[in-house]
Amino acid sequence: MLNWSKIDTVLLDMDGTLLDLHYDSHFWLNVIPQQHALAKNISFEAAQADISKRYQAVNGKIQWYCSDYWEQQLNLPIMELKRQSKHLIKVRDDVPYFLTELKKAGKELILLTNAHPECVMLKFEQTAIDNYLDGVVSTHEYGVSKEQQSLWQQVQSDLGFNKSRTLFVDDSVPVLNAARQYGIEHLLAVANPDSQQPHNDIADYLNVTDYRKLI
Repeated sequence: MLNWSKIDTVLLDMDGTLLDLHYDSHFWLNVIPQQHALAKNISFEAAQADISKRYQAVNGKIQWYCSDYWEQQLNLPIMELKRQSKHLIKVRDDVPYFLTELKKAGKELILLTNAHPECVMLKFEQTAIDNYLDGVVSTHEYGVSKEQQSLWQQVQSDLGFNKSRTLFVDDSVPVLNAARQYGIEHLLAVANPDSQQPHNDIADYLNVTDYRKLI
């Protein structure tokens, strides 16, 4: 388990970590292929195949997380479509208690997300999750995603956190691998990022399905 006495700063991912990933899964795997099929007058299956190739081409890069990039690539009003599905944006049930207790314990809480700033603001509007946070960082400010070592170097330089006294929480194993490579001492994986999907089997990291068990 985590030794909280050795942790001062908690870096938190957003989608799948603080918020239910179902919104994003539904949007990128259903809404976008549907809209692409309509725009191109092709079948949903053909649209799915085309979209999947496009996703794979930029997987782990900042473009994959960029609404502006996809708007240009697909000629679709990405943010407008995102707002149409905003009723699906939800805070994980275990998050309010978890963040409240961390704040009481004097931990510094920083959101570190690959999400585009416009998407971050939409989610804040829907959830007010930012009220729990001491700081917010979108990797788009640096033009590079959490999967890349240069991002970690720049963020640490700006925030000044101590790697040996920092906890990083994320649902992505490649991102956790990058944080571990950079030297972040305490790492926690979320095994149930999407409430509508089975739990993930994560062998390499301490993982959790309910933050309340950590307090």
